[in-house]
Amino acid sequence: MRNVIGPRTLAAMLVGVAALTGCGEDKKSAAPQLPERTCFGVFTRADLEPLMGYGETVEVSGPADARLTASRRSATCNVAVDGRGRVLVTATRQPLGQSFVWPPTDPPVPDPLPLGDKGIVWDTGARVALTCKGSKDSFELELGLSGSVEHVKAGTSRTLFTALMTKFLESAKQQTECGA
Repeated sequence: MRNVIGPRTLAAMLVGVAALTGCGEDKKSAAPQLPERTCFGVFTRADLEPLMGYGETVEVSGPADARLTASRRSATCNVAVDGRGRVLVTATRQPLGQSFVWPPTDPPVPDPLPLGDKGIVWDTGARVALTCKGSKDSFELELGLSGSVEHVKAGTSRTLFTALMTKFLESAKQQTECGA
């Protein structure tokens, strides 16, 4: 004699097995908890959350500020979630008269960004270069932002990077004493 399982019993068993093994739905972990301020003290948690995605562990590396001098010529901040880079923020200082060479960006073509002396924004980041002439010191300054946009609503990343760069530029000018 064979044991026959009816369709209702089979369905109930499958639901029970799925619940026990976690195979029901793919559950994403919550958005990771960023520090209240990050990347040279410029960005708030809310500023960077659109680029973070899901995960458990946030790691922020970089100096506390972007105070660049003739001897400290660059600063980099990297924000990673579960070991995957999500945001990269850079500031580079060089002597007056040297120009920055920007490598090509991923398609589509970047848009001009009306910040500093020269600026561009593209789907995964933004760059700005400016000349800082002050009574104490004059130098060239380049600021860069890039980030993972896989969790950003399509068509909104350039607006996001423009807003982030605008905020970064104002803070970096103060921190580097650009024009002071």
